[in-house]
Amino acid sequence: MSPRKRYSRPVANARQAANRNESAEAGNDGGYNAGIAVFSYIIGGIIVWSLIGWGLDNLWGTRWIVLLGALLGAAGGFYLSHMHGLTRQSSNSSGESNADSGPSTDGDSNAK
Repeated sequence: MSPRKRYSRPVANARQAANRNESAEAGNDGGYNAGIAVFSYIIGGIIVWSLIGWGLDNLWGTRWIVLLGALLGAAGGFYLSHMHGLTRQSSNSSGESNADSGPSTDGDSNAK
């Protein structure tokens, strides 16, 4: 193996490892934040539309519109979170999971 190849490969591996660490650190709270946003949309929708239903129930003398409002709010909150892309499962940049990527093709073996 030439000296150039021997010393250039660890630099590339270190750079790839640093990129993986940065993306892992950046993505650690992404799932939590998306979960809080989905929760907020759904709970907020339930509260707002239940209050609207409650007001209509008082106005019209019915008792079921508040339940319809709660269901409509939950469905609307989920729809909004889906349209904002918060309910999609995250994946790596190539569109496949790490388990599906298979063995390394760079010729290096990680076997011990």
